[in-house]
Parts: sequence; structure tokens; C-alpha cells
Amino acid sequence: MTTPNISIYIHIPFCKHRCAYCDFNTYAGQEDSIPAYVKALINEIEFVGHRAEQMNIHTVFFGGGTPSLLSAPQFDSILRALRSAFTFIADAEISIEANPGTISPEKLNGIREAGINRISFGVQSANTEELRMLERIHDFFTVIEAVSTARKAGFDNLNLDLIYGLPEQTSSTWQTTLQRIVDLHPEHISAYALTLEHGTPFGRWSSKGLLSLPDPDLAAEMYEYAEEFLERNGYVHYEISNWAVDGRPQTVDRSSSSAVHGLPSHACKHNLQYWQSLPYLAFGAGAHGYANGYRYSNALRIKTYIERLTLPSASSLLPFPLSPATVNQHKQTLKDDMSEYMLNNLRLTNAGVAESDFRLRFGSGLLDVYPKEIEELVKNGLLEVKTSEVLETSEVYRLTKRGRLLGNQVFMRFV
Repeated sequence: MTTPNISIYIHIPFCKHRCAYCDFNTYAGQEDSIPAYVKALINEIEFVGHRAEQMNIHTVFFGGGTPSLLSAPQFDSILRALRSAFTFIADAEISIEANPGTISPEKLNGIREAGINRISFGVQSANTEELRMLERIHDFFTVIEAVSTARKAGFDNLNLDLIYGLPEQTSSTWQTTLQRIVDLHPEHISAYALTLEHGTPFGRWSSKGLLSLPDPDLAAEMYEYAEEFLERNGYVHYEISNWAVDGRPQTVDRSSSSAVHGLPSHACKHNLQYWQSLPYLAFGAGAHGYANGYRYSNALRIKTYIERLTLPSASSLLPFPLSPATVNQHKQTLKDDMSEYMLNNLRLTNAGVAESDFRLRFGSGLLDVYPKEIEELVKNGLLEVKTSEVLETSEVYRLTKRGRLLGNQVFMRFV
């Protein structure tokens, strides 16, 4: 029996400054707690690792917050704990989110030596006024320097994160941002529309009329321009909000897993674990995981998280992958898994949902489970049906270009 590949997400909730649009589980001004937090992370990793069956770790992702606030030795200690608790495949993708304003040559050299091989820089915009509005602590010259420094440190897999649909953003500034990003030649680009989340300063300001609402039509135009522009510059649009270059030679075996599913070689392997509804472990304050049939999440607050992994607790009977930090858990039903499979896999613009994959996983045909939903979405031009280029006997259902713009309307049909 083949040992399954699994991913690991580690949440680092510290920030120098909490941006006004952010609704993630992050905290500013608590950097003094980082050493105790790292110790708690290692305790949680050891606790879960002792209960784990044999599995291969093929991706690790440090998200936040601002993970780059941790030192290279702290990353090294966390990765040593992971390698002690789990088995890593030889070419595991190990990513870190980083603010361009929080890195240095010494830090990048240190984390590269520790084993991190992919960086996702939170750029958001190349426009000075837009960065100021977003309350980012960097400017675009800092981004250029960060990319250059990362290359010198040996990183050959970089993602640059962008946000569009900003208040008062114009098509011109968005197009300039895309051009400047492409000029840096990252292997991967992510672009997300701004959402004004309840409870954030942006959300409060917009509700009081102090911040102009993003124009949805203009945001749609920006998205369509990004699709065309990035494709023209050699990027494969493989997920609704993500593009990557495909570095495979033309003679590559097209029956390989990524080729079969229409995925470029520099697609983010960790995020593909989410989008393909595959299991991942989660460590850290507020981290969410999915493994052994459980959806689960940890305590949000840093202090609470540390306490739960420091104080003695009657947790020896917790099933894998739960830990003393777990505060919410849900045992998945077949219906839950089917629904989430559709929501996640339909985000993959080329791969979509293959009838054969769905039947293999769930024992039922796609049209047996969702006949009305699929018929309606195809009729309305939001889904299209294609024959798999490799699995010629299998039909693939994927979003049309219009469906990408109205993705939430598609996903709601499967909830």
C-alpha cells in the first residue's frame, strides 16, 4: 500500500503592524512572545507526531501574520522538530510568507540553509499611494531589493502576492503593477480581489462612507486584463487567482501527475493540497487542519495557545490529529467531503473536476450526485464539459471564463 503524501501548515500570528484590510488571526506588538510560541509549536508538533501513522510530508507552509519575523535559528528548530516527527520526501516544497520589509541577506541565507526553498512575498501593489492606503510597511523599491536578495540566497521559486479592486485604484495603476511584477520574473503570481471584511478598519470605514467601495465592474475588468496579460507573458492560469510558469521541457512525459491535471511545474504544491481536498496538518494559534476525517482548528490567542501546550492536560486520549490546542473539531460526513471537493477542485481552471477522479474517491458518479446542479450551471454558461486530454474516457467539468468571475454563485450550488 502506498504511503500517502500529506502537507503541513504552520501559523505564525505575529506582525509589526496589522494592516487595515486584514482579517487574519494576527497580532501586532507581541513579538516578545515569539520564543515561547516557537517552543509551544514544537510541543504541538511532537504531540501530534507521536500519534501519527506512517505518512510522507511533501509540503510545509509557514503562513501568517508575518512568518519572516522569526529568526533563521527559530525556523531551523521548528523544521528539525518536523523532521523528527514525520518523514519528508526528498524534494519537499517548504514555503514561507514574507513581508519584503522584514528580510535581510543574513536572514534569507539562514532560512535557505534551514531548508526553506520557496518564498511568497506580500507585495500587494507597485503603486506608492496604494501601498500607503493598504498600510504596508514597504515600498516597491524594497520589493525589488527583496527579490534580488532572495535570488542571491539561492531561491529559485518565488511567488509575488497582489491585490486588485482597491478603492480609487485605476486600470492604469493596476496594469503598471502587473508589468512591474512580470519584470521581476517570479515563478508564481497570486492576485486576489480586495474584500471589505466585517470587523476590519476598512470594513468599518466603508460602512461609514469614509472609504470608497471598490467598483465590482472595474475589478472584473482588472481580473480579465490580468488573465490576458499574464498568459501573454508566459504564465499559466491554473487556479482562479493563481498563475505560474511551466518550466518543463517540451519532451516531458505528459502522463506525469501535474501534466495530467493541466498544472504548470511551478504551481504551488501546498495550495494544491487544499484545492484537491487532500489532508493537511495544522500547527499554531488559529490554524485549521483536515486529516483523518476531521476538520479542526486551534485556539486563536497567542497566550491561550502557549498555555494549552505548556500546562499539563488530560489529552492523551485525543485522536490524531487533534492536540491540546484544538478548540473546534468536526467529523466529516461523506456529503461534507463531496461538497468541499466540488468547491475546492472547481477553483482549478484547467484541471476542474474529472468524472473519473470523483468516482474513484467517492464511489459514485458526479452526475449521480449533482445532476441538477451541473445541468443548470452548464446551461447558464458557468460550467463547461471537456474530454480529458490524457484520460480520454473521462469528462472534465470546469469553470468557464464567465464562471470564474461568478465563482461564488457556482460554489453555492454545491453547499
